[in-house]
Amino acid sequence: MEHQAKAIDEILEHYPEKSEFLIFLLQDIQSEYGYISKDSMQLVSDYTGVPITQAYSVATFYQSFRLEPKGEHELRVCLGTACHLKGGQRIVEELERKLNINSEETTKDMMYTLNTVNCVGACALAPVLLVDEKYETNITAGKIKKILKKIESK
Repeated sequence: MEHQAKAIDEILEHYPEKSEFLIFLLQDIQSEYGYISKDSMQLVSDYTGVPITQAYSVATFYQSFRLEPKGEHELRVCLGTACHLKGGQRIVEELERKLNINSEETTKDMMYTLNTVNCVGACALAPVLLVDEKYETNITAGKIKKILKKIESK
């Protein structure tokens, strides 16, 4: 944690100690660590003079901020209209069962984070699963098993 605090201090040094730089600081910390820890949030709050509750309100308002670490591989299931109609929710349920987590959670081994998204713009190929940034299309339970096996064999 001490190493992380030093790096956060370096991030803080790039900005004036003013509340209007809160979002920039949170973005830089998340870019560096993949999420914003409680300790990081407290440091930013103290530095900018923004009350911690207000800093959390900002971080939770914007969906791009993460307050928990994410897994090595991010699995995002599209639940847009076409994907929903072609079984997107069943894909979410299958992944939850196979990974033993709920949507918006990360596996204990930090290997996978499972999320849902509103639309990925590939409606003709529904249902769609994004594995990190790679599109997997026409997803079925059988394909899920193969995709997870492929990731685990790397």
